[in-house]
Amino acid sequence: MALGEADALGPEAEESRAQELDVIARGNALESFTESQEVRGLVGGLAAVCGDRTARETAVEKFIVIMDKYQEQPHLLDCHLEWMMNLLLDIIRDSASPSELFHLAFKFLYIITKVRGYKRFLRLFPHEVGDLQPVLDMLVDQNPKDCETWETRYMLLLWLSMICLIPFDLARFDGNTVSEEGHARMPTMDRILKVAKCYLVVSDKARDAAAVLVSKFIVRPDVRQKRMADFLDWTLSMLSKSSFQTMEGTVVMNGMLQALAQLFKHGKREDCLPYAATVLECLDNCKLSESNQMVLRKLGMKLVQRLGLTFVKPKVAKWRYQRGCRSLAANLQAKGSVTQSQMINVAANEAEDEEAYDIPGEIENVVEQLLVGLKDKDTIVRWSAAKGIGRITGRLPKELADDVVGSLLDCFSFQETDNAWHGGCLALAELGRRGLLLPSRISDVVPVILKALTYDEKRGSCSVGSNVRDAACYVCWAFARAYDPSELIPFINQISSALVIAAVFDRDVNCRRAASAAFQENVGRQGTFPHGIDILTAADYFAVGNRVNCYLTISVYIAGFPEYTQPMIDHLVNMKINHWDSVIRELSTKALHNLTPRAPEYMANVVLPRLLPLSVGTDLHTRHGAILACAEITHALCKLAEENNRSVTYYFNEKSLEGLKQIHQEVCRKGLGGELMRPAVCTLIEKLSLSKMPFRGDPIIEGWQWLINDSLRSLPLVSSTARQHIKESAVSALAALCNEYYINEKGEADPALQDELVTRYISGLQNTEEMIRCGFSLALGALPRFLLKGRLQQVLEGLKKATIISPEDVSFAQSRRDALIAIAKVCQTVGVKGEGSQEEYVCKDNVTQIYATLLNGVTDYTTDSRGDVGGWVRKAAMTSLMEVTLLLVQNEAELINANICKQIMCWLAQQAAEKIDKFRAHAGSVFLTLLHFDRPPVPHIPHREELERIFPRSETETLNWNASSEAFPRITQLLGLPTYQYYVLLGLSVSVGGLTETTVRK
Repeated sequence: MALGEADALGPEAEESRAQELDVIARGNALESFTESQEVRGLVGGLAAVCGDRTARETAVEKFIVIMDKYQEQPHLLDCHLEWMMNLLLDIIRDSASPSELFHLAFKFLYIITKVRGYKRFLRLFPHEVGDLQPVLDMLVDQNPKDCETWETRYMLLLWLSMICLIPFDLARFDGNTVSEEGHARMPTMDRILKVAKCYLVVSDKARDAAAVLVSKFIVRPDVRQKRMADFLDWTLSMLSKSSFQTMEGTVVMNGMLQALAQLFKHGKREDCLPYAATVLECLDNCKLSESNQMVLRKLGMKLVQRLGLTFVKPKVAKWRYQRGCRSLAANLQAKGSVTQSQMINVAANEAEDEEAYDIPGEIENVVEQLLVGLKDKDTIVRWSAAKGIGRITGRLPKELADDVVGSLLDCFSFQETDNAWHGGCLALAELGRRGLLLPSRISDVVPVILKALTYDEKRGSCSVGSNVRDAACYVCWAFARAYDPSELIPFINQISSALVIAAVFDRDVNCRRAASAAFQENVGRQGTFPHGIDILTAADYFAVGNRVNCYLTISVYIAGFPEYTQPMIDHLVNMKINHWDSVIRELSTKALHNLTPRAPEYMANVVLPRLLPLSVGTDLHTRHGAILACAEITHALCKLAEENNRSVTYYFNEKSLEGLKQIHQEVCRKGLGGELMRPAVCTLIEKLSLSKMPFRGDPIIEGWQWLINDSLRSLPLVSSTARQHIKESAVSALAALCNEYYINEKGEADPALQDELVTRYISGLQNTEEMIRCGFSLALGALPRFLLKGRLQQVLEGLKKATIISPEDVSFAQSRRDALIAIAKVCQTVGVKGEGSQEEYVCKDNVTQIYATLLNGVTDYTTDSRGDVGGWVRKAAMTSLMEVTLLLVQNEAELINANICKQIMCWLAQQAAEKIDKFRAHAGSVFLTLLHFDRPPVPHIPHREELERIFPRSETETLNWNASSEAFPRITQLLGLPTYQYYVLLGLSVSVGGLTETTVRK
């Protein structure tokens, strides 16, 4: 619902809408884990179902359904994880459990882990000394190549990674190193390492768990001393020997990179530092940036940043920026005042602090790789690089950190791709969020972010840049949380206007919602956005979901605040009327129409003169949007002048009027072949005519008329997708042009002009091209009353001939449809007068002929390669019958005799029993409209009382005619009414002979 509609319906509607949105917001919210008893039953019954494959799969599916409900709220499982794990581990530890039950229990454990995440689940595993050997033995017994039991291996590796944390030297578990058979027994440490190495090179999920195991195991003091160097040598040799060009090499490199990344993340810096340079060198030699494997590039980026963090000491930079007050309540209570920020920067210790930094040369290589990673073609790689930039910059001295920011700003060049802009935005947000982007740099960053908020680059028939705009909103959101209001005050108007524009005018819903969220964060945290609360109320998360509502309603409300009016208009003119998407261009011009009353002088003196040259320029999209914008703004300015009792030319000078006239001439000179230009110029003609421009008697009127006629004649030459739009635009332009410029002071038409128009259009109804017939039929239907006066019978006869099926034009269903539509339009235009002349009114002399033509259309069952094309004609005939009947009922109901009414209702009943859903639904809707019309009631409806009992007025809106299961039980009750019996049987016979099984059965 649009905001204006809510206001019109009053406070009750607003409250209802608020409740509806609240239900939507909380629709998937759960309060607790409610299936604990069902889960206990499932786990308890595993022993009974494990032998039956079907029952086993059913139990698994039930458990997956239960767990998947909590994917978005996994914390609700926390209180229940322990007992679920214990029940399943009891099955696993029971030596009597068959292998199917053993693996099934691990499958259940994996499903829980998938929902809650392994990190939370890991700490719940039992990790006593006595668990080491059994778990290790179970893992050794598994077959790494068994694709059915990978969940078992995954969970066992995670369990082993937790047991590895026991604080005892693993040598104590070895005992006698010689087995009973006399062979040397492998030490426990080596057994675990062997298992880990084995699973680091598999292709299933167990590889991820093996990397976790390595990160926990290698950093143990005893293992680190004896095996860390050897393990790193092994991983680096595997990396150097593998190639990402092969599938096997990709699998191996994935495991090695995961293991190294986890190891350098969890290991102590002093333990990992001796090996970091060697690992970085090996990583450079792998040249992962050239790989097509997204996962490898992401893991390479993770490892690079972990190596970088190893090179520099973990310390909090004293130069970083930190807000003094982060209280949301304090900001809201401040009522626009700003608090002072703090810089944690102790000048006395600055030199000493700088000397404490020890930055190795490898950091330059690391930062360079991360900056390159910001331009990667995949989002997850760019996101990983951005986080790495943030983490490493926080450990650098102030000067080097500033160099990083400078290099980062180089990403925002129009020579760079959208990937670089997106990665740069993510990195800026990370730096701002961590306080590493000092206020002195804000003046350099804000212009870049403003450009990113409108970044949209055309690529072929679409564009790229929605991810850049979304990331730019994230930057604004992060800045709102990072900086004190006083730091952003110089840029408040720019940022607030840019976010409002993105929230209202962005093409993509995710960007509009991101901008709305960023605006909300700034209103809450900064408290300095002009009219923040008012705008936020109108442009909230749900309101900006509807693009049409944003452009045509919300924008008008926001433009009521003077700080935003001109920026919004400028954005539409500069960025949107030349947009690659025609829908956006058309919406933008309608938005300019609605915004004109907010700034009429600016529109007339600045915007319109800027648009007129663009409307005759060389770029097609710009020309199309500019013509539509000129039309909409001119119409809005003239309406405004008329409302204020001013001349329609009050806002226009001679140059503007001449420019508006020249648009048509320039477009005709450059050619009208395009499918965009014809409807655009027709819209211009319509709007200038509705604006009552002082062009009466000007030669331009003849040019406009020629263009409309030419557009109708050219319909066969354009694509089928554009025909309807061109046809509608030309017909609307014709109606407006005739009403304004073809009527004299006496309210009459020039006889010569009338004769020319009517004769031309009627002759076109027999053209050999179907589309020309369509265009001229609708043109006749759009003619005003003064042009039809004295020629009504001639027009009706011409349209009647266009509805008759002949051997030559049997497939011209669309022209017959449009002729029937035109008959109803003509009747509505001339009005009803029972004793009047048949050349001027719908009267007793021609009403029978009109009904005969319309009823004949209901019998059109033409089919061709397109299917039941006669259905288009029948649908138009039913609509026209309804419109003409209601017109007569409201004016002179006595013109409707009992026979005509009987035929109408019987034919509608037949159509309501037919097989095609949309035609059946339309017939049912028309049938009920005539039956229940009461202003006044339609006379002579057969069996009215019985019909009102079968189709109560209360069910008119709820009865779904599209559903055969609802429609046919009602329509078959008409078989008991003699008048309708034959026609309903006829319709049902057609349905029974149809191809749709459901319809036949009903």
